[in-house]
Amino acid sequence: MPKRTRLTDAGIAKLRAQAREYTVWDTRVAGLGVRVRCSGSKTWVCHCKTDGGVRKLSFGPAALRGVDEVRRECLTAAAMMDNADGDTRRARGKMPLFRDFVAGPWKAACYERCKPSTQRTYRSLLKHQLLPAFGPRRLDQITRIAVLRWFEKYSKSTPAYANKALNLLGQIFGHAVTCEHVGTNPARGIRRNPVRKLTRFLSREEIARLHQTLDRYAQGTASQAQQVDIIRLLLLTGCRMNEIVHLRRKEVRDDRLELRDAKTGPRIVLLNAPARQIVKRRMAQGNSPWVFPSVLNLSRPRCRGVSLWYRVRDEAGIGDVRLHDLRHTVASQAAMNGVPLPVVARLLGHSDVRMTMRYAHVGDREIEAAAERVGQAIDKIMGQGRIRRSEGDGFPNLPANAC
Repeated sequence: MPKRTRLTDAGIAKLRAQAREYTVWDTRVAGLGVRVRCSGSKTWVCHCKTDGGVRKLSFGPAALRGVDEVRRECLTAAAMMDNADGDTRRARGKMPLFRDFVAGPWKAACYERCKPSTQRTYRSLLKHQLLPAFGPRRLDQITRIAVLRWFEKYSKSTPAYANKALNLLGQIFGHAVTCEHVGTNPARGIRRNPVRKLTRFLSREEIARLHQTLDRYAQGTASQAQQVDIIRLLLLTGCRMNEIVHLRRKEVRDDRLELRDAKTGPRIVLLNAPARQIVKRRMAQGNSPWVFPSVLNLSRPRCRGVSLWYRVRDEAGIGDVRLHDLRHTVASQAAMNGVPLPVVARLLGHSDVRMTMRYAHVGDREIEAAAERVGQAIDKIMGQGRIRRSEGDGFPNLPANAC
């Protein structure tokens, strides 16, 4: 299995010779590595993908050159080879500008297939980042080193959105490779920023406090009462917010919601008794095509989101909880009550159980209780073993000084 790590000068100095020579590859720049020979010598190597295959380059002894310098030279060499391949491709047809390719072939083949929420994210990233940075350039002029410099600059302000923008750029160039405009993807091999995974969910006590706070606002204005029902449905069903806020009347059945356009496609959400009561009450109000219509225009769905949540969570003492964490809570409660992960995946509308595993967290108190139960069970078994040994050894109980 190839060894991969973010190469540093200090880390390279610690590499030691083994019975067979080996190569440690850089995770920051694809194709760059340090080859360690049996004699202990270390050499910079670079594998660049071209239209004609993989070209292998050597940049001399690792002891004579720093990792930053070699990274730049590796990216420059890859760009030169890519430009050479681009000359060949330009001979077969005109090389489009990045902005023209995005507005034409990529939009028709990829963007149009995305859901509206994804399209909004893509439009924002294109407008504020990708088009200003790369729009006027031809596809073959956008090199790895240019992408890396842009990514590192953007990462200083918003690392998470820089990752999203880099993923989108990689998708665009992946389609450009498919269309044979370029031979390699300049966004490939650039390591994403580490982002803290959010695993927040509500404990039993926090759920109770939230319920009491919602009770107070349920008697408020029509908008507040509507938002209270939305929050409670999110907690009772594990649905995504847009699946509830944009719920249509024709998607409601007696004991289920038949969502036509969820994130993973059409899916069925089975309603438990408390959720059925909320939906039934909302269905009895008015004749809007939406279960939660706009207070000002019944022909439109609610458009202001659930702004009441920020006030409710502060009063309930859960100021760090997002609305999406209610979905985490449903998965966690299901897992703690013994529901198998494949069933939890169906409950949440996941297409992959691995996604469900990220949601199905178990609280610290539950872990402590489980550890205590396991310890007591094992101690009981050990105690039974001691009794059996004392009864079956065949010797009477003698005083300690009997010998």
